[in-house]
Amino acid sequence: MKKTNLQITGMHCASCSTIIDRSLKKVNGVQDVAVNFATSKARVTFDENKISEKKIIETIKGKGYGASLLKGSSDKHGNFLKKEINYYKKMFLLALVFALPAFVIGMIFMWLKIHIPYEEYILWALATPIQFFVAKRFYLGAWAALKNKTANMDSLIVLGTSAAYFFSVYAVLFNPSLGQYFETSAILITLVVMGKWLEAIAKGKTSDAIKKLMGLSPKAAIVIRNKKEIRIPIEEVVVGDIIIVKPGEKIPVDGVLTKGHSSIDESMITGESIPIEKNIGSLVIGGTINKLGAFQFKAKKIGADTTLSQIIKLVEEAQETKAPIQRFADIVSAYFVPIVIAIALITFITWVTFNASISFALIAAVAVLVIACPCALGLATPTAIMVGTGKGANKGILIKGGEALETAHKINYVIFDKTGTITKGKPELTDLISIGKNKEKDILKIVAGLEKQSEHPLAEAIVNHAKKEKISIPSVKNFKAIVGHGIKAKIGSKEYFFGNQKLMKDNQVNMKTEQSKIDQLEEEGKTVMFLGSEKNLLGVIAVADQLRPSSQQAVTRLNKMGIKVYMITGDNKRTANAIAKSVGIKNVFAEVLPKDKANYVKKLQRKGKVAMVGDGINDAPALAQAEIGIAMGSGTDVAMETGNIVLMRDNPVDVAKAIKLSKLTMSKIRGNLFWALFYNVLGIPIAAGVLYPYTGWLLSPIIAGGAMAMSSVSVVTNSLLLKFKKL
Repeated sequence: MKKTNLQITGMHCASCSTIIDRSLKKVNGVQDVAVNFATSKARVTFDENKISEKKIIETIKGKGYGASLLKGSSDKHGNFLKKEINYYKKMFLLALVFALPAFVIGMIFMWLKIHIPYEEYILWALATPIQFFVAKRFYLGAWAALKNKTANMDSLIVLGTSAAYFFSVYAVLFNPSLGQYFETSAILITLVVMGKWLEAIAKGKTSDAIKKLMGLSPKAAIVIRNKKEIRIPIEEVVVGDIIIVKPGEKIPVDGVLTKGHSSIDESMITGESIPIEKNIGSLVIGGTINKLGAFQFKAKKIGADTTLSQIIKLVEEAQETKAPIQRFADIVSAYFVPIVIAIALITFITWVTFNASISFALIAAVAVLVIACPCALGLATPTAIMVGTGKGANKGILIKGGEALETAHKINYVIFDKTGTITKGKPELTDLISIGKNKEKDILKIVAGLEKQSEHPLAEAIVNHAKKEKISIPSVKNFKAIVGHGIKAKIGSKEYFFGNQKLMKDNQVNMKTEQSKIDQLEEEGKTVMFLGSEKNLLGVIAVADQLRPSSQQAVTRLNKMGIKVYMITGDNKRTANAIAKSVGIKNVFAEVLPKDKANYVKKLQRKGKVAMVGDGINDAPALAQAEIGIAMGSGTDVAMETGNIVLMRDNPVDVAKAIKLSKLTMSKIRGNLFWALFYNVLGIPIAAGVLYPYTGWLLSPIIAGGAMAMSSVSVVTNSLLLKFKKL
């Protein structure tokens, strides 16, 4: 299966995106399609053995739309948006040149009862270039829809304005007493084009987050080649290059610091405002800013592999996906236009039946056609998702798609993995107790030898402590890791066991004499491990993992949001409860093996929707099982493939912020959909003239056209207001 991104031209409303979506899904070999009206982009997943990109593009073109491959997507899409804005701006200004005199002659002069010679012919001359040149795109769109045996926004505009225009031509040539409406069609098209121009500007602003991220990428780098410093374009940097970064400069690509030290502003990537200290061996991220010292680093990731490129790709993909709620808008818009055309026809026939003039019935029918454009409906969801995912990216919260954004606001339970999430994941040895005649240094030596083979963070803490104490670490044989319990191995001819109480019990090690000391250490929230051999307890080691300063704040925020918080850990119950209590968590799953974490998620899912928060690697099954998997990233090698949401900075508070962002975005989507539908439900009957018998007032098609144009702009503007909401 291959995924391809396409730039679509000629889409004017949600009905257009539905036509393309449905036609592509019928093609053999196409697995999935996501057509986004707000971005004018399509993402197609297809089987390369059954269909080619060329055939997909031909299918779209066969439906009357333009399509081209989108490679280096953001730049090309940015250029497309600029062209759209410039096109509608030119068309609006051109239309204005003809529409303003038409408005003055056809309306103001008429109101002032001023008549000029051949005014009908002058109005005809002014309306014609607008009708057939400015509105050319609408005619092409309507024709494409007609060929596809459907109707879209273009159909409504073309039907409405053409009815007014050709009725006026007939009246001028054959029956002047009927009156003409050239200025109506001219002003209507001008207003629609103005709405399209404003809409294009607003749509461009919804992708500001992408533009901002792209603007972070430096254009050049200073590298050392043949013992000389040379400045080269960023595209020419290769993996392994030694790159020099001076104070105030942007870091060109991802790499590892090899010489010097500095503090680096990573806020644009992680949302973390405090500069991060970097020394030899530290990872540096392309696009971040060097604040203080000069340093050199070795390039590790370039081009599309850099963290910044991956983030841009992730945000783009999120903005191109549809939220489940979008299906509602798609279904409505698919049936909406034919229903509106039917209502307009019924309106015309009804007024003629009730002895209204042809002119009156025509104006009412045109008003119905023009006011009922489904653009606002098509923009309601994607624009809010674009702004929501963009806002999240700027705060270091990467949300992978509309579905994740929609689901997150429904979460009832959040499960935090303990290590690396509630705690920093960098434990330190705090206590070492030798039993009997054994010396503390000897215990540490044995344990360090056993743990040297292990990759567990607790093992690292013990080995580092032994190195600090300058203890020579012995080699071991017959090493065996016992998942969830500990390890066993031989040093010389003697076999040792090192791990939790369960391991000691399985090997019949007597621990009763030291139980009070063990209890005290566990009550302090420390992880206690035991060294045993031949049924004898030789020593006790306690390791503590420091709490993240923001863990308690995160739990408090989630509780206030009405979300129940759980902690899951492999630690024993006493240690787990002590840590949970210190951050305000009341519900604990303790002594859980890594492979069983997903089962605990399933248990909670019987009660409600669950978000699992973990480091994205060893918690992968649990993250995948939960409705929302939230991966705590470390700024660079983020678990992008694991979670539905990736937190670029290791801050548990961002879990609450991600859920709040989901709630705010969904609130905007619902508001947008409500007003888009309410506007049509209210506007269509008024346009049809239901108030006329009571008020003597009929909605002018010009006012209807202005209202229609503004409805789309108001929906996009409402979505943009999300940028100013506090998380």
